[in-house]
Amino acid sequence: MTADSILTGEKVSRYLSIIKSPEDMIANSKMKRYMFNVTGTCTGGRCGGWNGINAMWTTTFDMDKEKGTDYHERFKEWLKGAQERDVTISVALTDPKGDRTLPPSKQEDPDMNLRIIEEKEDGIVVKGAKIMICGIAAANEVLVLPGMKYGEEDKNWAVAFAIPRDIDGLKCVETRHPSDLRELEEGFDAPVEKGGITQSYLLFEDVFVPKERIFMLRDCEFTLKMVMNFIAPYRAAIGACVAGQGDVMVGASILMSWANGLSEKVFRDKLTRMAVNNETTYGMGVAAAALGKKHPSGSWQVDSLLSNVNKVYVATLPYETKRLAQEIGGGIAETGCMPSFKDFESEEYGELVKKYLKAAAPAESRVRIARLIEWLTLGAGIPGCMHGGGSPDGARLVIQRTAGFDRCVELAEELLGIEKESVKRP
Repeated sequence: MTADSILTGEKVSRYLSIIKSPEDMIANSKMKRYMFNVTGTCTGGRCGGWNGINAMWTTTFDMDKEKGTDYHERFKEWLKGAQERDVTISVALTDPKGDRTLPPSKQEDPDMNLRIIEEKEDGIVVKGAKIMICGIAAANEVLVLPGMKYGEEDKNWAVAFAIPRDIDGLKCVETRHPSDLRELEEGFDAPVEKGGITQSYLLFEDVFVPKERIFMLRDCEFTLKMVMNFIAPYRAAIGACVAGQGDVMVGASILMSWANGLSEKVFRDKLTRMAVNNETTYGMGVAAAALGKKHPSGSWQVDSLLSNVNKVYVATLPYETKRLAQEIGGGIAETGCMPSFKDFESEEYGELVKKYLKAAAPAESRVRIARLIEWLTLGAGIPGCMHGGGSPDGARLVIQRTAGFDRCVELAEELLGIEKESVKRP
């Protein structure tokens, strides 16, 4: 849970650390798997902030080297203060975007991407929104980054900065998941102590950001690099996240088989497949860490190809794990067809409800297991496998650009003993 600060050498929260080696990245994956084991869900507010910190560390270093700016020194001072105060940092990338066929500068409403509306001697004023942002409820500060590549005509949207969550002009609107409504209930209807992923829409209305907290200002040529620096460690480590929740699904599935009076051996093939899925995404993330490279800034960059391959797996394998958990859990877990905790405790008919819910285990134990499986496979416990850290289609584009198809063709030509490019390219 801790690491040595690249700035001071002191112990700091790993969520506030810069990745300095493959061992650091692997330790982060182990931490995230553990956090899913003990919470059952995503700690995205801290996870996202950690990725944002690492993305800006390398991006600001490269900007300063190429442009002679002082972004990296500003960023280091801010990060040092965050480490000393041990604050929680969330990150905000995703913009509303509006019409996806148009860049920010061509949108009918320019606020569809967060933008600079005024520059002052001591800072800037921004307006717009960031949406579907994890962990705001638990954050002390928000690291705001551009959400995509911007061109020269979109330079007023190319901005990165850090702000306190309670800054003037920022409204945080919490999003809700239908299964969150069970938080209004009691007992087993909230299976993880009323927990779940907290997300928000961030509404910026003329928010002032002081100069010392600005880490990108109209540097549109670095926006793509920043995004790529963000998604690589994110997509490597998310394999550990879904494996950690997969561990819980395996355990809950075994408990349900026992509660129903069956040996888990009946479901051995399904449980084995669930374990394979868990270790595939976890191992792919570890491989991305091990095969990375050192950045001149002193940070460690994971292998981008393997990281994005992992994202594609994360968008598929956990859903099979969830389906298998539902198969083992049976109808009571998959359909959610069971009386509420309120009915369970009814003076009028509660004892009858308990009578007909029991099997080889007491009724309450069986229902608690079923609610947990329901929450993990259908409810708010699902950790953004498909779109967390970007879409799988976006990951496939990166794979297509970096997989080295031309080199594969050359290998085949050499083995065949045919002249290079003797087969005409269409």
